[in-house]
Order: sequence, then structure tokens, then C-alpha cells
Amino acid sequence: MRPLVLLWSCLVLPGYRALMGPKAIREFEGGTVSLQCTYREELRENKKYWCRRAGLFLPRCSDAIYIDDGQEKTEGRVSIQDSPQELMFHVTLRNLSMKDTGKYWCGVKMLGLDETFLVSLTVLPGPCCSSPFPTPPFQPLATTSLQPKSTTWQTQLPELRTSSPAPYPDPTSTEDNRLITSSRSKSRMSRSVVRILAPVLVLLTLLLATGLAALGRYMLQWRKKALRAMQTQRNEKVYLSHLNQK
Repeated sequence: MRPLVLLWSCLVLPGYRALMGPKAIREFEGGTVSLQCTYREELRENKKYWCRRAGLFLPRCSDAIYIDDGQEKTEGRVSIQDSPQELMFHVTLRNLSMKDTGKYWCGVKMLGLDETFLVSLTVLPGPCCSSPFPTPPFQPLATTSLQPKSTTWQTQLPELRTSSPAPYPDPTSTEDNRLITSSRSKSRMSRSVVRILAPVLVLLTLLLATGLAALGRYMLQWRKKALRAMQTQRNEKVYLSHLNQK
């Protein structure tokens, strides 16, 4: 019973909070995102990777980039570099587009289930076309020859600053937050279900193997008894035949 308990603990709790990183990131279209995923000391020598989560019912990695040394590796617009001295690896995504919005995994290869951390990336429309009025230059503020113009510039600046965030209404941010929270809850539920079902399957496999071993042992003993009984009957027949001849 004790080995089963130890096996259960190793499968259910392989490394609590062994891998950490940012849960949600936002950046404008065409920009660059850099993030760091930290890991524990025991994962220093393991292979690290970054991938995009794909699949609805069975999540899987898509376009994974693996790295197992300190050298920076770049594939397309994504770069990944491991820093074992700092116990973290860096991920950089360049020239973002709206198609890059989605869920990604920081991952560490392990025996059995990998250690992963889910990161949500949201790419917003670029600021190049969002503001209907160009930002005025600040050179008139430095000139003191015309005071009325300088005062008009000072009164207009707050209006321009307050009107710039208009293209990003609050409902979109609340909707993004709801999507992020729902994805987090789904990922946590899926990982918890896997961690609970895996030990149960292992336990059932062990019980089945034990039952098969016991059945095989019983069949072997029964066969030996049957052979002994047949041998005894043969000996009795031979003995009776010798008595009849005498």
C-alpha cells in the first residue's frame, strides 16, 4: 500500500508552482513582446520550449521551439534563450499581428507530464490609425514671443490627451478579461482532471497486473496437481498389472 501512496503523490504533485510566468500580455499590432518564465532549481538541466496552444478538446502544442542550452534560438519572429544562472528563459515575439492573439505555453520537458504555464497574448489594433487628429508639435510652447498662442496650446493639449484613448472602449477590455479568466479556469480544470485520472489509471493497471499474476500462479499450481494425479494413476495401474501377473 505504501508504494501506491508514493506513486500517487509523485503523479498528482510532480512540482507545485515549478514554472511561473506572466498570465496575460497585451501589445499593439506591429510591436514586440518580451517575457520571462522562471523555473525551479531541479529543472535547470531540462529542455525548455515555447509553443502555441491548439485544439479544443485535446490541447496540444503547435509551432514549438525547443532549447536545451544557453544559446539564443530564433525561428521566424520568435526567439527563445535559456539562462540557467538566473533560473529563467526569455521569449521574444516581434512584429505582432492580430493573428498572434491566443494562448501560449512556457514548457519544460519532464518524464511523464511536462511542466507548463499558460500565457494569454492579446494583440490590439495599431496606434497608427486610431487617433483622428495628429499630435501637435511642442515647439510653440518653447517660444515666448506670442503668449496668447502659447496659452491656447496649453489649453488644447489636455483635450487631445483625453481624446486619444477613445478608440479603445471599456467593453472590449472587460470582454478580454472574461475570456482570459474563462481560459484560465478551463486550463486549470483540464490539468486537474488529468492529474486525478492518471493515478487512477495507474492504480487500475497495477491491480489488473496483480490479478493476472495471481491467476497465472493458480493455473500453474492446478496444472502441477493434475500432472501429479495422472502420474499417481499410472503408477497404480502398473502396480495392479504386476500383481495380476503374479
